[in-house]
Amino acid sequence: MKQVKLLQIVRDSLWKNIEISQELLDITNTREFTRIANIKQLGPTHFVYPGATHTRFAHSLGVYHIASKLIQHLQKKGASEWTTKEGILAFQIASLCHDLGHFPYTHALKELPLKDHEELTGEIVLNSSITPLIEKAGTKPFFVAAIVDKNIQTDNKEILFYRQLLSGVLDPDKLDYLNRDAFYCGVPYGIQDTEFTLAALEPDFQKGITINSKSIVAVENLLFSKYLMYRTVYWHKTVRIVTAMMKKNLFSALKNEVILPEQLYSLFDESLFQIIEKSYKNNPEIWHCGKQILNKNFYTVILEIPFNEKNPNHVKLENLEERTKLETNIAIECGCKEYEILIDIPEKISFESNLWIKDENTEFSNSSTVFTPETVKSFTEKLRFIRFAFDTEILNNKTKNEIEKIKNHIEDLL
Repeated sequence: MKQVKLLQIVRDSLWKNIEISQELLDITNTREFTRIANIKQLGPTHFVYPGATHTRFAHSLGVYHIASKLIQHLQKKGASEWTTKEGILAFQIASLCHDLGHFPYTHALKELPLKDHEELTGEIVLNSSITPLIEKAGTKPFFVAAIVDKNIQTDNKEILFYRQLLSGVLDPDKLDYLNRDAFYCGVPYGIQDTEFTLAALEPDFQKGITINSKSIVAVENLLFSKYLMYRTVYWHKTVRIVTAMMKKNLFSALKNEVILPEQLYSLFDESLFQIIEKSYKNNPEIWHCGKQILNKNFYTVILEIPFNEKNPNHVKLENLEERTKLETNIAIECGCKEYEILIDIPEKISFESNLWIKDENTEFSNSSTVFTPETVKSFTEKLRFIRFAFDTEILNNKTKNEIEKIKNHIEDLL
């Protein structure tokens, strides 16, 4: 008689009971998962929303949970024709492991010469203590890595199908992080009707998933929720400034080779700040911003300008090196150090979707949605500001007239 494997239950604040096999639970009981259990999902957001201390590990379990429900829905609707047991397991493990390549402040450091977290995840899956556990669970580590890391070449159409499921408009990642981030921040904006959304999805071997026009509201809700979360949480002014301080700090540290990328990849939140604490005495200029974050002495914004993509001086500042040059220019003008000023400009973000609307035979952006290209553009414009911030101690030693003079100088440069 074949023995039935019992599923384990993990209690989750958001999704309540998450069912997971012992083999997959063993994967989470590794050093790699312990590290992301010590990385906050939202970085410095807890300085504004004290409840936002949830971790990448909790999020990973949530993504696994939704991915499992998603594939069950799609199987019932015809995906079973091209999916295999081994492939489904690879998709589930990929959803569980998708954030293993993250290190502190990963998303804020996209401009720095660092590997993408998807690439790092692929490397971990293929060469770590997790690798034999994936094999033991019943699938190939290569399949898992190829689902997460799009740079891995594969002709396996089933794997390409799962890749689209894991990274799309209505993917398990967004359905968890929007709900989870809203829950822990104590705001209503990110809440999704997850069951309705999953039930609305139709499998498509080439496109991954499609929906019918009656379910367009699910996409609209997700995109508008994303906009509201960026406006109130992810790009809150204080969150942006603290993030920019850390980016400036790590850019300087990497440039001066006082920390190497390989060291950064293995860090978690506390270990990063331990390095800042220990290294500050020897390199106070390099680690100044990090030390100020530790002391909660966040830089003060003196000027905020809406980003104008038609202004070449604004566009130029999207380049990190150009921002650094301007920071140096302003520092000389106001008589402070280059590390005592920072310019923050959010990266481009998209609220567009290429999700296929089956009965209208067109992409979402061309469908009967209110999210027209013009609407999407206005959302982006409302979010992007160029902010100029200074070490508060510098501003405390200047008169109002001197600060106004600095602001006028900056405006003249732009």
